[in-house]
Amino acid sequence: MAQVSLQNVTLEYPIYDSIGRSLRGRVFGQLRIGGAFDTDVRGNPTVVALKDVSLEFSSGDRIAVLGHNGAGKTTFLRLLAGVYEPQRGTIKINGRVSTIINIQLGMDRSASGYENILVCGLLNGLSRNEIDRKSQEIAEFSELGSFLEMPVRTYSQGMAMRLAFAICTSIEPDILLLDEWIGAGDADFLRKAQLRLKKLVGVSNLLVLATHRIQLIKELCNKALLLEHGEVKGFGDVNEILRLYTARK
Repeated sequence: MAQVSLQNVTLEYPIYDSIGRSLRGRVFGQLRIGGAFDTDVRGNPTVVALKDVSLEFSSGDRIAVLGHNGAGKTTFLRLLAGVYEPQRGTIKINGRVSTIINIQLGMDRSASGYENILVCGLLNGLSRNEIDRKSQEIAEFSELGSFLEMPVRTYSQGMAMRLAFAICTSIEPDILLLDEWIGAGDADFLRKAQLRLKKLVGVSNLLVLATHRIQLIKELCNKALLLEHGEVKGFGDVNEILRLYTARK
């Protein structure tokens, strides 16, 4: 059974390039980093991206992660994906995780499309046997044909997106982490991509979706999590949390 447990999790970013009193303005004004401004035990400036988060998710949960820009939504997904390690607290995850956040992460632009299917498949947790079984289906879904034999640096942005999308959605996860609802390619490919995402959501045991799209949340989710400056402001029934989120906007 898919399960996620977070107990008193805190994640902080140290800020090394400080310039005294103007630091707060740079961090929150120009750089637009989420979380709350603080200092560590040595007095060095930090951004508290997530603060004392305790949550339990299990199979059947379809969770929308809500909050303003910079509230910590993508950071929260990356924490669940294992990209970040918390400074305090514990995370326990039971189940195979698939992450659709930055879908071109790990792609080697000097390598061919086929080589990237192998490398990105391994990075996404597939075994060599699984990649061998899935490579032809990935190639066909991408619709890139003979371009798969060429370096990715020769691709347009849309072509690279097609390949990355085909790879990362080839996995059938227990736990699916999704940052926004991805659009990829032209109108025909976009329709195919939307159908594939819905199928992927359907086969996953647990979904965590960060998005601003209210209608999509109502269609897919049964629970919601509201973050504000890295703190949990609400978690529970999706309609209740949506009302809270709308009232706070």
